[in-house]
Amino acid sequence: MLKKDLFRRPNIELEDAGMNTSAQPESPNALYVSCPKCKAMCADADLESNASVCPSCGHHLRIGARRRIELIADEGSFEELWKDLRGEDRLQFEGYAAKIAQAQAQSGETEGVLTGICRIENIKTCIFSMESAFIMGSMGTAVGEKITRLFELARREQLPVIGFCVSGGARMQEGVLSLMQMAKTSGAVKRHSDDGGLYIAVLTDPTTGGVMASFAMEGDITIAEPDALIGFAGPRVIEQTIRQKLKEGFQRSEFLLEKGFVDMICDRREMKKCIAELLRLHGREAKA
Repeated sequence: MLKKDLFRRPNIELEDAGMNTSAQPESPNALYVSCPKCKAMCADADLESNASVCPSCGHHLRIGARRRIELIADEGSFEELWKDLRGEDRLQFEGYAAKIAQAQAQSGETEGVLTGICRIENIKTCIFSMESAFIMGSMGTAVGEKITRLFELARREQLPVIGFCVSGGARMQEGVLSLMQMAKTSGAVKRHSDDGGLYIAVLTDPTTGGVMASFAMEGDITIAEPDALIGFAGPRVIEQTIRQKLKEGFQRSEFLLEKGFVDMICDRREMKKCIAELLRLHGREAKA
């Protein structure tokens, strides 16, 4: 007959003496991230010091909107504008309110874009940076309004605009109100340009949909990060539509540079220096 305690762990005094049941598990001193491209393990500290670029293969990992501004703006110079502006669920789209709350908790932002004024090597400029963690940087009414206001401010103050674009396109939960932001932002970019304003657009991975079809591709100078996906429809949608396999690298930064859709590709680690030089070349001098 089997005994009840046959599978019970025996008490061994020497083992029990060395066990501290109240102690908390220790976390490793360094956390690691696997590079999506080369699969190399990168320590968080190494990525932080390398602008989130893989030290092994140079792949540019996705980063948040505030991190981008930290990398480009002079320390302590960024002044955020319209922080509390947010969209409304006018269509009462099922589950949209919960999705917004989840995006706010995940990203720490109230909406899908940061807007404000900063200095880049002491050159005053308007800047916006889209947040991929907020419903994939989708463009709703609040995103369109904040970007439009920024261009209007830049026009009044005669300031250049630097825009970091990352987006999955228009926000479907806001319907035609989201699509209207394409025309609205494009109009603001045109008025700023007509008054002689400079707009530098930086396309990051991914820049697609209605954002790519509007203000992201309307810069006087268009810069792309290496290997960024840039296009209106995604490659899988195109392949399913035309029933053909697309060539390797289609819709990537290097492909668009070859076809003349972007002016240059710039490594993230050199972006601040590059943009500052472009501002100076276009008559923007550092001011005290």
